[in-house]
Formats: sequence, C-alpha cells, structure tokens
Amino acid sequence: MAYTQSDHPSNNITGRATDVRGQVRPACVRDVIKLVRAARENGTPLYPFSTGLNFGYGGKSPTMAGSLLVDLGALNSIRMTVDKRNGRVLPVAVIGPGVTQGALYDFLEEHHPNLTFNVTGSARATSIIGNALDRGVGYFGPRKEDLFGLAVVCGNGKLLRTGFRRLKRSPLGTSNPYGLGPILDGLFFQSNFGIVVSACFRLVPKRPRQVALSLSLRREEDLPAFIDELANCKREGLIESVTHIANRARTHATLAYGVTRYLEEECAYTPERAFGEAESVMDLIAPGEWASLGAITGTRAQVKANLAEIRKRMKGLARVRPITHQLLDTAYAVAHKLRFIPVARANAAAIAAIRPLHTLALGVPTDAAIDNLLWKFGRTDLNAAQLDQSNCGLLFINPALPLDGAFVAKFIDEMKKTAARHYHDTLYITINIETPTSLVAVINLLFDRSNLEGVKRAHFCADRMLDKIHAMGLEVYRARADMMAAIVRRDPHYWALIHSLKTRLDPDGIIAPGRYDAQPAAPSPKPPPSRS
Repeated sequence: MAYTQSDHPSNNITGRATDVRGQVRPACVRDVIKLVRAARENGTPLYPFSTGLNFGYGGKSPTMAGSLLVDLGALNSIRMTVDKRNGRVLPVAVIGPGVTQGALYDFLEEHHPNLTFNVTGSARATSIIGNALDRGVGYFGPRKEDLFGLAVVCGNGKLLRTGFRRLKRSPLGTSNPYGLGPILDGLFFQSNFGIVVSACFRLVPKRPRQVALSLSLRREEDLPAFIDELANCKREGLIESVTHIANRARTHATLAYGVTRYLEEECAYTPERAFGEAESVMDLIAPGEWASLGAITGTRAQVKANLAEIRKRMKGLARVRPITHQLLDTAYAVAHKLRFIPVARANAAAIAAIRPLHTLALGVPTDAAIDNLLWKFGRTDLNAAQLDQSNCGLLFINPALPLDGAFVAKFIDEMKKTAARHYHDTLYITINIETPTSLVAVINLLFDRSNLEGVKRAHFCADRMLDKIHAMGLEVYRARADMMAAIVRRDPHYWALIHSLKTRLDPDGIIAPGRYDAQPAAPSPKPPPSRS
C-alpha cells in the first residue's frame, strides 16, 4: 500500500492508496450482476464503493492492488413504502447505495416533511447504505439498526434478498425486519461477501418537541462521573439520542471555521484578525476540556420533565443548555445587531458556528465538520465531497469501549501518552454513548499529506495506538483498509472462519479481497476456455 499524492486514482485522506486497474459505474442492478459474472470468468477482483467518501477509513482505496473500482453512485433511487390498503406512507424507504444523506433529507423535506432519519456528522454527500454497512454511528443510534431487507449481488453472481424481501410483492418485505429463519442481513455488514444494491432504511417520525442538549463538563477530573451519569440518563430514557462527548481540541476544530467566517463576512475582519479572535469565542462556547451534545424529544411535557431531571443530576458536574431553533434565532438576532460590542460579537459568532451542528442531533445533515477541515488546510474553494483533493490527512482509530467512566478516562490517558511518544500531543477525541450498554470512541490523527515524512509518522503513531488498544484487551469497531493485516494477525483463526463463510457466497474471492477478511494472495486470472 503506497503513500500517495492527490492525483492517484484511489487517493484519499489517509495518505495511503492502492493501485487499481480502472473504474466502472454500473447503471442498474442488472449491470452489477453482469459485472460480477464477468469478473468470475477473468479473475478480476472488484472493489465496490457507494460514493467513495469513507473519510479517514481509506475512501475507495482497495485492500488488494489491481482491483477494479465499482462506483455504485448511479444506484440512487428512493422509494417510499406505502400501505396499499389505505395509501398511508410508512416510515421505511427502499434506497440504493448511491443515495446520500443530503439527498434523502431534501427528498423528505419536500415530499414527507413529517419524517426524518438518523444522520451522521459527516458530509451530506456520504452514502447512507455505505456508512450503515460499515457500522457507522449516527446521532439517533448505530446505523446498523436502521437497515434491513437487503438486496445483494453475491460473489457467485446471484441476487440474494434477505428477510421477507425474498417474497415477491409481499407487504412484509418492507415492514418486517426479521423474516423467517436465520437473519442473513448481518452477513453483509462489515463483510466482503457481496455487493449490496438496495436496502430498506428506517425513517423516524418527527416528535412534537425536539431540543438539542449541550452539556459542558466543569472539571476535567470529573469525566468518569460525567460519563457514568450520562449512561444512566441513556438507560433510563432521559436522553434517547446518542450522546457525543468531545474533547476541547475536537470541539474547537469543529467550530473554528464557522466562527472565523462570521467575523470575516459580518464584521469585515481580515482572516488574520478573525483567526486571532476565534480562540476567545470558542472558549465562550466550550470553556472546559469536555463538552457533550445530545437530544431530548417527545411531547412538550415529556421534554420539560426530562430536562429538569437531567439538570438535577448534572448539578455540580456540568453546565446544561437546551438549544432550540427559536432560542438560536432570537439570541443571534440580538447579538448580531450589537456586534460592535465585543461580548455580543463573540456570542453572534458562536451561534453562527453552533447553528448547523446542533441540528445534527435533530436529524439535519450538514457539511460543517468537513468544511472546517477544508478551511484548516487552506482549501475553502473545495466542497465537502472534494476533501480528498486537499492536503488534509486524517486517520481514524476507533475502539469499542466498556461503558465505564473510570475505564474510559484511563484509556484516553493511555492514548494521549502513546500519541505524545510517537506523533504529537493533539488528539481529536469523541466518545459516543451509542446504546444503553455500549460506548465507542472516535479518535482522529490530523496531518498534512503534502509532507511525506509527516504521513509516515502519523501512520506509525496510529499503528502504535492500535497495538495499545489490543494490549488493553480491546478492538476497533470500524477498521481502516490499511489496518486489516494487523487485525487479522491478532486472531487468524477467527478470520479464517469468516473467510470460509465467504467462499460459500463468493467462491472465487473477487469481492473486495482482504476487506474485513483474511489477507489472501492476489487471485490468478483464469485461463481462457479451451476451443476443443
């Protein structure tokens, strides 16, 4: 796997890419079937991707060199589920891998504004199916829980429909997520058994009252107690959303561009002056080392009661601030009008930066996080989908962790020590309480890809962090393409079993060889058939 510059066909922000033999873009499911069958004949490894924006995990760069990239972006249909008896629209959409979270949001706002869905903090142009299949985590919960009833072109060239979608014209196909017999959906999450060409995706009816919840930890030493109390709030249903807890570096990095843009555009600041004032503005938003974002939804009475209970539990631990569109609009109008006063200007800039981010917790996708990266690396001329064209370097090291505050605090300390020894002192960390019993961490290493030595140092540091994760008896919950060899080495018998399952559905091993799988040798092209 080579270190790359931006002109490589599988270029991505990890700074590593694999040589490919070309790229194709099937227009329909039939084209995908033909492609897979042809690949079986000539032994061509295929590497499918939805939009190629798997930022920080390898993008569309294959694990095996010489693969043919398969762009599924044209499979972008959205079909709502309708009860034929009464014409009522059900909260399930059948979507293709080319459907992005921005496209689905716009579609729902136009045609079904009473519905929303589980969004992630990545770009609007990212694929819903692609992220869900890699077990991404949204603001409402793990995306895996949103997907069922898959249509898959397996490596044997056959089309498989899971669950009750196998029943033609059955109303169960898009309503019952379980089917009869073994649930096969799980075989295609974080696997390379086939190419998912459509799936049922759960939507969420909008609640009468929706409030984003910002919590700022007062003292860093209280992080274990803060996590444990937030976990209790999750278990007891006080906070139904995923609770995102970000460190100061992550929070400031996410807000910096919004703050400076406001100061430049609304206050006529030079970029230098805006940058200089931005730090004090961000200290106003997130003064402590850790800040959290979640959501409370329900009836007005339910939200009021839950908020009162959360305030009671967090007293002395964290500052609790409910955020609504109305509150932001009113506060911004006043602060913006008085922006000639330093405190008012700081508040207006803070609200301008917060506005798109707080709505993530309410189901509104935004490019804000990616725009901040583009700004940091001097490429505000690019849109979020073009991040790979910048010099931004980003590696994710994302472990699953026990939902135990003391353990999490110890783990973070170990990660900081490892990074300081091998790379630098700045880690961008988010801790996500995703379910009542599970927690995952998202750790970013940022670097400049134009500096080859810096790229190598970042990868060396990321490798050492993975070693430490394994030494602590843990594992990542999502893997970059370049870390698969190290993961397989840790438990070769398990991954050999996974590979044996693959051979039943992909007997020639042509679908994404080595991705979430044992690391095979390159397949040899099949000889042409005899003419005798």
